[in-house]
Amino acid sequence: MSATRTDDGRRAATVARATSETSILIEIDLDGQGRHETSTGIPFFDHMLAQLGRHGGFDLIVRAEGDLQIDAHHTVEDVGIALGEAFAVALGDKAGIRRFASNRIPLDEALIDVALDLSGRPFLVYEVEFPGQKILSDPPFDPQLIEEFWRAFATSAALTLHVTLVRGVNTHHIVEATFKSVARSLRDAVRIDGGGVPSTKGVL
Repeated sequence: MSATRTDDGRRAATVARATSETSILIEIDLDGQGRHETSTGIPFFDHMLAQLGRHGGFDLIVRAEGDLQIDAHHTVEDVGIALGEAFAVALGDKAGIRRFASNRIPLDEALIDVALDLSGRPFLVYEVEFPGQKILSDPPFDPQLIEEFWRAFATSAALTLHVTLVRGVNTHHIVEATFKSVARSLRDAVRIDGGGVPSTKGVL
């Protein structure tokens, strides 16, 4: 995996990751306008990644090719890895960021609670149980892959992430509310709100 940060003062990065299972390119600008371009071969996943860019206020490009003839697992997980790496590289030394954020976002009957800390310590608490059905897209999407995505993202981005389902019965609504809530929390957490690194250790 190769990762580069822009040298023009923007909090932006590009990551390329290639394995025998997937080939992925990520471009992210944390101070963008919410523009997004996603192409993974998985339409429902593309829709969720678009939510992340739009509601996070990030300019986000995701291009991925994977072994979808097997299933979507490798593509979804590897996009999480590459996106987390791009996020961490773009964030840099974290000077002045708010660091902590939380949001509770509804989508019709679904309600998701998210809290996160750009701590430098990867950790995921994911308390979401789905009614059982797959997303009825073409092809159908297994919602269990969402936990794998967030685990990969939190690990590579080196952040602590708690995702809790408060209520909900529609799988699509639950997943989409999750992406929107994480997006808004990331947007709040990366906002510049001071001058130094927000830690008594002096580093995150």
